[in-house]
Amino acid sequence: MLAATGLAKTFQSKRRRVQAVNNIALEAAKGTVVGLLGPNGAGKTTTMRMLTTLLPIDSGDVRIAGYDVRREPARVRTRIGYVSQAGGADDTLTARENLQLQARLYGVSARDAADRAGRLIQQLELGDYADRAVKTYSGGQRRRLEVAMGIIHDPAVLFLDEPSTGLDPQSRAHLWEHIRRLAQAGMTVVLTTHYLDEADALCQRVYIIDHGEVVIEGDPAQLKRQVAGEAILWSWPTDDAAQLALSVLTQDPAVRDVVRENTTVRVYVDNGAAVLADLLHRLEAAGVRPATVQLNQPSLDDVFFRTTGRSLRDQTVPGEVSP
Repeated sequence: MLAATGLAKTFQSKRRRVQAVNNIALEAAKGTVVGLLGPNGAGKTTTMRMLTTLLPIDSGDVRIAGYDVRREPARVRTRIGYVSQAGGADDTLTARENLQLQARLYGVSARDAADRAGRLIQQLELGDYADRAVKTYSGGQRRRLEVAMGIIHDPAVLFLDEPSTGLDPQSRAHLWEHIRRLAQAGMTVVLTTHYLDEADALCQRVYIIDHGEVVIEGDPAQLKRQVAGEAILWSWPTDDAAQLALSVLTQDPAVRDVVRENTTVRVYVDNGAAVLADLLHRLEAAGVRPATVQLNQPSLDDVFFRTTGRSLRDQTVPGEVSP
């Protein structure tokens, strides 16, 4: 349904050239949810804007629903839906009016536009306020409307740019359920996110992007098993203690990998519960005692950390809005 290879984009400022996207390749099959995961500024939105024909592609090939994005952008636009971070609903119109207008812009007849709007109002649970002005909506209500606007013309591929940014947990879970239903009905969904739980909950495949490049890709569960292992998170009172602990832990044969970040040391092992006591004994014998120890199941943050040396959870997350 979607295949991209060698995707690249460079921006020129007054002082320097910035390689925003470099040689990205990705695929998305029919009826799957694919996530572009990475920190703010990693190149996720730039990639999505190229895929949706909103930004010229410097180099690379992209085909969506059988059409070439660079050579047939008008045809591609008829087969995709796009929901940006900013959204596109008219605040002065109602949900029903926004949906009917969006459908008409795609060439849908007036009668069919009304039918589609009514159906989506029910599917995305907008019925209680479908005839109120959008300016009165909460964040969660508005986001569901924007998703409905993105699929009113029945696209083959739906692009969602940071779909749950700013939503509270209840609204986020509600939106996720609607996204799952779309994929189950056969729609391909490509989303960008910096929320680890969102990628884990929704995506059959993730592409982790950092500094404009795909650093690792795969099924989330497989990535966590193969790349991360279980993680033991140690915090130390001083930099010297952390450095000494790093040297001790690195020598243990049960340790798959050790990564230090300031006074925090992450140790990756196959079975944390089985080796934790032995590691503590080794550290005590070396004269170093941790401030805290935490045993974690592998997460996508561990995958990102082991691949890049940084934690994705450290990124700033915008404030929440109500459902």
